[in-house]
Amino acid sequence: MGSFIGAVTGLLFGLGLIVSGMVQPAKVLGFLDLAGRWDPSLALVMAGAIAVGLPAFTLARRRRETFLGLPMQLPTSRVIDRRLVGGSLLFGIGWGLAGLCPGPALVVAGLGEVKALGFVGAMLAGMALFEVLDRR
Repeated sequence: MGSFIGAVTGLLFGLGLIVSGMVQPAKVLGFLDLAGRWDPSLALVMAGAIAVGLPAFTLARRRRETFLGLPMQLPTSRVIDRRLVGGSLLFGIGWGLAGLCPGPALVVAGLGEVKALGFVGAMLAGMALFEVLDRR
């Protein structure tokens, strides 16, 4: 049942990205172009996501298990360290260069876009490199 709910949720998320236009790298790069023709639509999508997510996470923090009866797994660390800042910088640089972040990249790759497949490949290679370096 959990896998089915996950698949439906992922499909809904992907459709939301398509409808909002966030799978278009030009749209994302337009948001990042503060000195040129800035496109604020991504900020509106983010604000909508926060408006939906904030009450959900507030409720989730009060629960010990999910609605499916699984253990609730929320982040517990509040530490801001070099690893977090460095990872955030790398994430932002990749997002700015490609105009995609992981969620939209997976959606666009699923639609068969070759550039997105390259991005997803690089993302997976970065995740594998992290695992190797983290074990040291």
